[in-house]
Amino acid sequence: MTQYVDRYAVFGNPISQSKSPFIHTLFARQTNQQLTYTSQQPEPGDFLNAAKDFFGNGGKGCNVTAPFKEDAYQFADRLTERAQLAGAVNTLKKLDDGEIIGDNTDGEGLVQDLLQHQVVLKDARILLLGAGGAARGVIKPLLDHSPRQLVIANRTASKAQLLAEMFTSFGNVSGIGLDEVNEGFDVIINSTSSGLSGELPQVSAEIFTPTSTVYDMVYGSGHTVFNRWALDNGVHAAYDGLGMLVGQAAESFMLWRGLRPGTKQILRELRKNLEA
Repeated sequence: MTQYVDRYAVFGNPISQSKSPFIHTLFARQTNQQLTYTSQQPEPGDFLNAAKDFFGNGGKGCNVTAPFKEDAYQFADRLTERAQLAGAVNTLKKLDDGEIIGDNTDGEGLVQDLLQHQVVLKDARILLLGAGGAARGVIKPLLDHSPRQLVIANRTASKAQLLAEMFTSFGNVSGIGLDEVNEGFDVIINSTSSGLSGELPQVSAEIFTPTSTVYDMVYGSGHTVFNRWALDNGVHAAYDGLGMLVGQAAESFMLWRGLRPGTKQILRELRKNLEA
């Protein structure tokens, strides 16, 4: 008799570069869970059909990456509070009654990685660069840790202000233009994708102090362009987004399986593969 194995997947386009199958396969091995985890690449505009097909054929849950996070938001029958606030879904789970829950674990992944690095968020002055989807997903989880202030800075100031206004009931948050930032911060998070094209956000180096911790959501082999710039300006420490990737995956796995996997060993293996 063949044993039924729970099916999971990641949806994105392109998807060949995704580290999610590697991460979740190791999580499953570590926690003795019987499951499969594959990559799915629907054509743009075809996510809803692909997701319906996946869940209709025994799929238990999936991760969702670019460009389908807003589609997944529409697809879910019910949303968690953090998914509603993020305006995007990166994790779907099918309940026993067939209902599909949409969640967003990105912000929790970021916060867990910061805490892993002993970064103090309580009473900290935090600068968040960028006001796109990546920024929106992390604001509430950051505010949950009671920073003194969270300043969102974006090239278009009005976009940062609008984003800040959505979260004012959760803490001290404001939005300004990148060109208006002229003081140092305790924690600086770069959510812009400028580094992927080798560029820096148009912001003053005055944001950096000898006690600043810098976090870039992108990652690669060696330091990111932004982190190298920060280190050249004498910051205390700089981290990239690989730990956020593993952290959000662990949070998704917890949602699906009710078990929180350890992340340190997997992070080491991923880092080793990146540096190879």
